[in-house]
Amino acid sequence: MTDTMHDPESDLHADQQLAAFRRSIDNIDAALIHMLAERFRITQAVGQYKAKTALPPSDPGREERQIARLRLKAEEAQLDPEFSEKFLRFIIEEVIRHHEQARGE
Repeated sequence: MTDTMHDPESDLHADQQLAAFRRSIDNIDAALIHMLAERFRITQAVGQYKAKTALPPSDPGREERQIARLRLKAEEAQLDPEFSEKFLRFIIEEVIRHHEQARGE
């Protein structure tokens, strides 16, 4: 006969571990939001500068260099470079949209 008794202490430990993981995830998510907010504050200023100086909203050469650089950083950090590129392209598209708005496009 197998022991089918449930161990509540084991469940409590697992729940505490899960709660600790989730607190860490919540902290990281909050930090990501704050970092994105700061990044967009800076890129908004860049967009205003580009609008004043008649520079184009997009700089494809810089964008591709950034993507290549951050793909390498992702690999070094053991993060999927495909995911990091998609994420960065999403951010770049949003920044360009903001820059176009700054120019009144």
